[in-house]
Amino acid sequence: MATTTYGVNAPEAVKLWSRKLAREALKQTWASKFMGSDSNSLCQVHDDLSKGPGDRIRTVLRMQLSGDGVQGDGTLEGNEEALVTYTDDFLINQLRHAVRSGGKMTEQRIPFSVREEARMGLQDWWADRYDSWFMNQIAGNSAVTDTRYTGNNAATAPDSAHQIIANGMTTEVSLTATASAQFTLSLVDQAVLKARTLSPVIRPISTEAGMKYVMFITPEQHYDLRRNTNTLEWGDVQKAAMQGGNISDNPIFTGALGEYNGVILHESFRLPVLDSTGGSKIGRAVLCGAQAAIWGYGRDSGMTGRMSWVEELFDYKNQLGVSAGVIGGCKKTIYNSKDFSTITMSAAHSANAVTATGRA
Repeated sequence: MATTTYGVNAPEAVKLWSRKLAREALKQTWASKFMGSDSNSLCQVHDDLSKGPGDRIRTVLRMQLSGDGVQGDGTLEGNEEALVTYTDDFLINQLRHAVRSGGKMTEQRIPFSVREEARMGLQDWWADRYDSWFMNQIAGNSAVTDTRYTGNNAATAPDSAHQIIANGMTTEVSLTATASAQFTLSLVDQAVLKARTLSPVIRPISTEAGMKYVMFITPEQHYDLRRNTNTLEWGDVQKAAMQGGNISDNPIFTGALGEYNGVILHESFRLPVLDSTGGSKIGRAVLCGAQAAIWGYGRDSGMTGRMSWVEELFDYKNQLGVSAGVIGGCKKTIYNSKDFSTITMSAAHSANAVTATGRA
């Protein structure tokens, strides 16, 4: 009887497993819902380096013209306006992880394939890492200094013009777990107003349901919103909520908590949670518009490409090792030393909201 098998590092197996790993890992992430190749995407994917050499991608922002113009037969020559542009660079780098079996006798004792479980384990690991890249970047989580967790680029803290702190405070660490310092819909309103009046304004994302912003909040902030029984708080939002994307098939609605003031709210436990001087936990939510983040890949990687997939045999071919890697990067957009399309909202978690340990 003829059988078809693929040995270690067989070309067919490498291509099949690496592509499947890349696609399935990305499919599991929150970040993938907001990725796209055009400028209307919350996270715009750049493929400049996917077919050529280099480790740096430069993006350019052209500011709107502000001149008055010339009426009638007035002289235009000499009254032209210069274009104003700003650039932002982000890096890509290689990141790899691997799994290694204990040996053939270990594999003999278990009823599953080490090779298959290694792929599943690496798939889960990459999904978690991609979301960590995305959330740490857009929230400006500079407390995490290991760039393996921040998209191979350093995370930059939000600038003061793009930051709102509850209760009118000027620093996050001064917040305490009082009702006035907790997350409320008032902070959403403040963020929307700021987004519409900043220069340049933060452009919302165009969807079938209209122009929308996307906001990510911590689980504890979601808890505090739901427990707020005041008028025009969470109960009122739920009366008109789209819950889970019934308004539109656009992925930014999928899994959403609800909609308020043109903002689609999502919950993420990967947002930064900090400590105040009084011992309270501080959650940092973030509002995003179009092009809030940029994502890039190197050669042989990408959303529809593949990761590196390498299998090695060790100890006289007794142990199987499997590694998976990607050349890529993620970064919050910053032009002219200012955040471009994000606004953070910092609020104290209530004493009743349980904050998980180990979150930066």
